Amino acid sequence: MARQRPKAPGQRQLRIGEEIRHVLAFILERETFRDPALANVRVTVTEVRPSPDLRHARVYIVPLGGGDPKPILAGLKRVKPFLRRELASRLTTKFIPDLIFSADTTFDEAERISRLLHKPEVARDLSDDYGVLGEDGLARLGEEE
Repeated sequence: MARQRPKAPGQRQLRIGEEIRHVLAFILERETFRDPALANVRVTVTEVRPSPDLRHARVYIVPLGGGDPKPILAGLKRVKPFLRRELASRLTTKFIPDLIFSADTTFDEAERISRLLHKPEVARDLSDDYGVLGEDGLARLGEEE
């Protein structure tokens, strides 16, 4: 039997994920936590991905100003019951998902790709000699000067 591709998230999943993201961002911005790992720490909630049954939600966070997200993730795990209670009071869903916190690495990955593209050997391959990039770094395929 052939393996099926995972389905793309449905409209409902995306809508619930955005609602949860907005509420969590509001709570994390306004609340003062007693947990030492969360004291005076600003966190950005970049994405929330609910499971298809909406019972679980993976919350991706990035500490503002950079830094190690591990202590923040541990602190968020400790205050998870409080966050779920706050979600329950602000959302009108049948179930409040179990929150799973993860560090968002997309910004690090984008930085890594940017560094790779600016390496001399890659820049040489993308240089104007090959007719690919102009002075401003934008593609100039098929344009005559």
